[in-house]
Amino acid sequence: MCGIVGIVSDSSVNQQVYDALALLQHRGQDSTGIATAQDRSIHVRKAKGQVREAFRTRDMRALLGDLGLGHVRYATRGEAENELEAQPFYVNAPYGIVLVHNGNLTNSRELERELANVDHRHVNTGSDTEMLVNVLGSELQTLVASGALDADRVFTAVRRVHERVEGTYGVIALIAGHGLLAFRDPFGIRPLVLGSRKSSKGRTEWMVASESVALTGSGFTLERDVKPGEAIFIAPDGELIAQMTHDSPVLLPCAFEYVYLARPDSVMNGISVYESRLRMGERLADTIAQYTPAGNIDVVMPIPDSSRPAAMEVARRLGIEYREGFYKNRYVGRTFIMPGQAARKKSVKQKLNALESEFRGKNVLVVDDSIVRGTTSREIVEMMRSVGTNSVTFTSAAPPVRYPHVYGINMPSRAELIASGRTIPQVNEALASDFLVYQEVEDLQKAILDGSDIKGLELSCFTGEYVTGGVTDEYLDWVERTQLS
Repeated sequence: MCGIVGIVSDSSVNQQVYDALALLQHRGQDSTGIATAQDRSIHVRKAKGQVREAFRTRDMRALLGDLGLGHVRYATRGEAENELEAQPFYVNAPYGIVLVHNGNLTNSRELERELANVDHRHVNTGSDTEMLVNVLGSELQTLVASGALDADRVFTAVRRVHERVEGTYGVIALIAGHGLLAFRDPFGIRPLVLGSRKSSKGRTEWMVASESVALTGSGFTLERDVKPGEAIFIAPDGELIAQMTHDSPVLLPCAFEYVYLARPDSVMNGISVYESRLRMGERLADTIAQYTPAGNIDVVMPIPDSSRPAAMEVARRLGIEYREGFYKNRYVGRTFIMPGQAARKKSVKQKLNALESEFRGKNVLVVDDSIVRGTTSREIVEMMRSVGTNSVTFTSAAPPVRYPHVYGINMPSRAELIASGRTIPQVNEALASDFLVYQEVEDLQKAILDGSDIKGLELSCFTGEYVTGGVTDEYLDWVERTQLS
């Protein structure tokens, strides 16, 4: 789960990319990078940390050109602390290509061997994004050996990329002197949206980004989603050409985008994130009423911020008072995406504070968006006990996370998932709560897809069913052994 953005403008693009990345900061905090294209020159700046601490005035002055892309990283492969793995990645042939990627390739071992032995290209890091830019470069190199680069050759190269790589990928790339390329994996698991606006000179400018909030917050109008298996090529003059580059795409967006990852004011795949979270609350309330003694609950409280819409609907539907007793330090990052269990545990108390007057002597129903490792949830229950809460009913707007997520979210190890191998009563005991209620898988799917013509979702972390294929027990064991983030 990273944040990516690409812009084709008729004026200097550096500040535009910077501002869009700031709107996507919630998608990654490990590192960030910007690349711009000026005629046939590419300028790159990347560093560890968040957008507002990574770029200085001198950096921005060096990022020249009217085409640009950017990335905020949440590490799912390789090492979060390794600055060499910050994106974007660059290869100098053909033409010069710089690329950013949101997702995770599940056949990276095979690709590494192919790149070395067949393509004769060197990969210098453990990043699957570096592999991806080299696969794209290799396919383009083969095609332009017999002629100049045009949109048809670009789309043919993307089609060959689809044939070689497995897993999930939303991709934006700059090809020096030619334009901006964006494409999405044939399952559409990770999001990618397209927007436009008219410049002061009357020309159409384009933005491609992970979430619509980056578009609307930058003055662009959301046009549509990049379709699964589709590629879009935008020339420096703003001419846009789109083509399907996969023969049998099917849209199965990641459910966890709607549960937690995306901002509530985003629209992805035609679905409002905020409204889907309200519907999660409605369905969760029915399950709570079925399994808990609701008459003994005094107040409903959210764990800020992503669970707030669901909590409001739980309170409304159950007829219980809605209160806010947790207060968030907004200068501490999102604990779920912090690298390392120790860092996550340490940051919980720095991030949240419980207002004693809202808890003392009360039977409190807490709504969280999900329970993954359980680290944050245990700390929250302990915090509630310490301020005098009478009883704690802990609820999750998502089902139990029982399986690793290998499509771009850092849930690699079954051992660190609190619900893996445990029943719900056993998880309740581990959290030290009085009652525990999870959303049902079917209810989550209905809550997200209500009113949409999308037929299904990527739900692997809840069901253990991996839609792209090739995710075997041996692969999952390898991921657990080698994941460093």
